Amino acid sequence: MPVLSLDLASLRHAYRNGVTPVHVMEQVVAATACDTRNVWISRRSDADLIAAAQQLLHRDPASLPLYGVPFAVKDNIDVAAIPTTAACPAFTYVPDSHAAVVAALVAKGAIPVGKTNLDQFATGLNGTRSPYGPCGNAFDATYISGGSSSGSAVAVALGQVSFALGTDTAGSGRVPAAFNNIIGYKPTKGLLSRAGVVPAMRMQDAVSIFALTAADAAEVFAGAYDLATDPFSRSMSAYGFDFGAAPRFRLGVPLSQQLDFDGDSEAERLYHAAVAALVELGADLRQIDIEPLLDAARLLYGSALIAERTHALREMLADDPGAIHPVVREIVESGVRYHATAVFDALYAVEAVRHESAAALADCDVLALPTAPRLYTIAEMAAAPVARNAKLGTYTNFVNLLDMAAVAVPAGFCANGLPWGISLIAQAHQDLPLLRLAERLHPRLSARLGAVQTPTPAPRLGLTQAPWQSGRLRLAVCGAHMENLPLHGQIRARDGRLVARTTSAPVYRLYALPGGPPARPGMVKIGASGAAIELEVWDIAGDTFGAFCQGVPAPLAIGKVMLADGSEVPGFVCEAAGAEGGVDITAFGGWRAYLASLG
Repeated sequence: MPVLSLDLASLRHAYRNGVTPVHVMEQVVAATACDTRNVWISRRSDADLIAAAQQLLHRDPASLPLYGVPFAVKDNIDVAAIPTTAACPAFTYVPDSHAAVVAALVAKGAIPVGKTNLDQFATGLNGTRSPYGPCGNAFDATYISGGSSSGSAVAVALGQVSFALGTDTAGSGRVPAAFNNIIGYKPTKGLLSRAGVVPAMRMQDAVSIFALTAADAAEVFAGAYDLATDPFSRSMSAYGFDFGAAPRFRLGVPLSQQLDFDGDSEAERLYHAAVAALVELGADLRQIDIEPLLDAARLLYGSALIAERTHALREMLADDPGAIHPVVREIVESGVRYHATAVFDALYAVEAVRHESAAALADCDVLALPTAPRLYTIAEMAAAPVARNAKLGTYTNFVNLLDMAAVAVPAGFCANGLPWGISLIAQAHQDLPLLRLAERLHPRLSARLGAVQTPTPAPRLGLTQAPWQSGRLRLAVCGAHMENLPLHGQIRARDGRLVARTTSAPVYRLYALPGGPPARPGMVKIGASGAAIELEVWDIAGDTFGAFCQGVPAPLAIGKVMLADGSEVPGFVCEAAGAEGGVDITAFGGWRAYLASLG
């Protein structure tokens, strides 16, 4: 049997055409048998994996959303009966149960293959700080994989599994994705339970997802999301303006002097090409000063906030400090020097930076930044382990600290054949718009998935919305609420964003109603004797819609308006009786043309 691509769409197609989970698991066993890149710390036995696949044979593939999907788990996340080491043998314990996210995925049919390598205690962004060996890049093992979720990213990139779980405190779920040509999704902090996850900085940690496509990452998130909570969980809020699906959106890019590629002209070329591709997708560029974000990034490790990492390892530092990797120990011990009052100084500084950054980001929907300045060799990293690791976090360290969501997207290949990537970053709970934009961008920048030869697919129509819910709605306007007309301020006051200039279906007549000011039209649904009427469709904040409707005067009302494409959205309508005494202006095709005729 030919080697299967393990992206979810390909895997489901294979299952519909007679492939079984046993066939897939035999492929996984063969692919992971020889681990030359130090990807795995522990893997389930061949017999155990085949047995897990056989348990699905009596199930209908359509009955489980992740039926027979193999996945990897970073070795700081519990999988029942498999040791959790956090890349420190002295720390090892064997959990009796799965972490909450693993349990949710297994319940939906996914099969955990084993535990992957990481920078010890998730402290690092490079993938070399492990007693199990440095994890080699999927394209060239002499280069770093990125970290700390190193093995998880490489396992996905090599096609060994369909997706992998990681953790992300300062970029650990994004830097490895950028360096291995895959998607790295860092959800809004707290949406995925951290029960059963070894903490690094509990106030900043997030479970992350590595996948071959953004659509896959969205589906995995939906599978991992449930009502299981930990003390740092939060409920999901509705997302705002869906810039990912909008024809126009505001894209923030840094000032030119704030772009740092550490001398890598190829990374610089790929970044500018990615921004150009975003412009082609509808981005209106906003050059913004990201210094507040960079200040936040420096606070994460350059202030008393580092004491939270010290807190996480306080027992090992006291009882067995020699068991900790020397570079990791140097970092976590640095928190000891801070007095408790310095922690409050750092927290106050974070709030000040949060205030500054909110002002800087007010005029953009999404940021496009390098995920990391450049990709280093393992030898280069060994020569300057702390300084170069800090460089890797330039554009990632601030994201959790400022409560943002992010997706790392492949951005193509350098002249030496190695991948590089950008990050799309937005405010908390804007996860679905981020994933939608990533899905549209990905095939424009990278022609292949990971390090395998599967072509990057075109965006899937109808990228899953579950479990996200929109906090916005569409409103069709045909008169005084149109752009630059007298009542348009009521739309702007509700964060209105233009989605389309279009027409109605040809089933309406338009009347100039008596009264005013301001003058208003009434659009009456007639049927076959109607015409197409000029419309604007606006996206507005849903929590303001009730108050807006209350302000609509009779004989107008808000009802369902049929658009030219046959879809329906809320919009201004008028009953036939309400148009009595009005002037039929349908022949003008719209309110603007009628107003122009008045001189």
